[in-house]
Amino acid sequence: MKRKLSLLLMTALLATTLAACTSSSGGDASTTPAETSNAASEEKTQEADEAPADTGTTQEAEVAETEADELEGEITFWHSFTQGPRMENIQAAAEAFMTDHPKVKINIETYSWGDFYTKWTTGLASGNVPDMSTARAGEVVEMINADAILPLDDLIDSIGRARFYESPIQEMTYSDGNCYAVPIYSHAFVMWYRKDLLEKYNLEVPKTWDEFNEAATAITQGENGEVYGCSVPMGTNDLYATCFLDTYVGSNRESLITQDRKPNLTSPTALEGIQYWVDMYKNNSPADSINFNTLDQATLYYQGKNAFDFNSGFHISGVEANTPELLDYIDCAPVPTINGDGNPDYIVNNMPMVVWKNSAHPEICKAFIEYFYEPDNYIPFLHSVPVGMMPALKEITNDPAFLNNDTIKKYQNAMETISDALSHGTYIAMEYGPCVEAGILANQRVIENMFQDIVLNGTPVEEAAQAAEEQLLELFSAAE
Repeated sequence: MKRKLSLLLMTALLATTLAACTSSSGGDASTTPAETSNAASEEKTQEADEAPADTGTTQEAEVAETEADELEGEITFWHSFTQGPRMENIQAAAEAFMTDHPKVKINIETYSWGDFYTKWTTGLASGNVPDMSTARAGEVVEMINADAILPLDDLIDSIGRARFYESPIQEMTYSDGNCYAVPIYSHAFVMWYRKDLLEKYNLEVPKTWDEFNEAATAITQGENGEVYGCSVPMGTNDLYATCFLDTYVGSNRESLITQDRKPNLTSPTALEGIQYWVDMYKNNSPADSINFNTLDQATLYYQGKNAFDFNSGFHISGVEANTPELLDYIDCAPVPTINGDGNPDYIVNNMPMVVWKNSAHPEICKAFIEYFYEPDNYIPFLHSVPVGMMPALKEITNDPAFLNNDTIKKYQNAMETISDALSHGTYIAMEYGPCVEAGILANQRVIENMFQDIVLNGTPVEEAAQAAEEQLLELFSAAE
């Protein structure tokens, strides 16, 4: 346990140092208190002894029993839904829950994903963690490894295990057989492109990486720097360079972690992928993308300045907010592969909620999560980023209320492409199952620093990859 905490504190120190050296899109946390309570308390009132007829009416007894069953207490909920509509839907659900159960208070605190990681890893040793929170799949395995969160099989069974898609549940089920998180939505990284630019340069939708390079280069050269074929983000304050490398390696149905949980940066496919993105950066990126994070990269596509990008259905709402005149010209397709055949292993993010082990009121946390899945709460939440957030519950996918959305109707091809990707993808480096090593690889920025070393210092690809692999191996060993 001390080794695990030591690794987490080292991770947090690194994240804090990086945050101090780079500008963060998260900013300070905004805190909104919301009182909630739950109609489905896990605590059961013991049956009272039969009362004499003159001690009160049946109605009074029923009121007393209801009050005894009602949840009571205060919890803190950290989430990373910083965008307005998603944040507003979470807040609305909490307030509605509170109205039904006034003895419960939920304090909601909102952090960017990067700030959240720093917050919980630094707070774990002191106990400064929430009662419940959102998380990313890679973080869940780190939380399990630190013995920080509770198994949630009882909650999943209460909601209805068969209602969930199987893959997210499996991804959050650890080697001890317990499932530690409940998925709330999923998305997959697919290839986004501009239909008008492909038509302008008489290009087909790329199916291989060679075709992708040719199309991106043609657009970069043809647009004279006004539009880039595909910028390559290499910033060290998030994991996007890791995502790009994992996309290339996964397209050949390989992983950045071997089956025996060792880092895999020096295989022929991995080395080929590193060189591919270095060349793509030099030929098709603005120089500033050496420091791009996820938001910087996405914004370039939102503004119509990137012809291609790899991301989720969130790109639709991003374009709508920035350049709505381009909405008719964006679409997505499967990621390219080396030979243009077979289904790649996509990056799939199954975003869950977790309940922390130190919570004084896990019953409130579980009750609120179950309440959140009610269609009147869940569907508006999904509609806050239509096509970006795919349902975790099977029946919602075909629910007329869910499908009755203009964006979902307009982007049917994107829905189908992403849905297909979800069926054969995993979180970064989890092709062989959930493991703490995947979280370390995604969160330690080793790959991002490797790319910067190659580009800024001229370090040969093989040498930089070998050094990064050795660094990851040391971090993996510290987590054992």
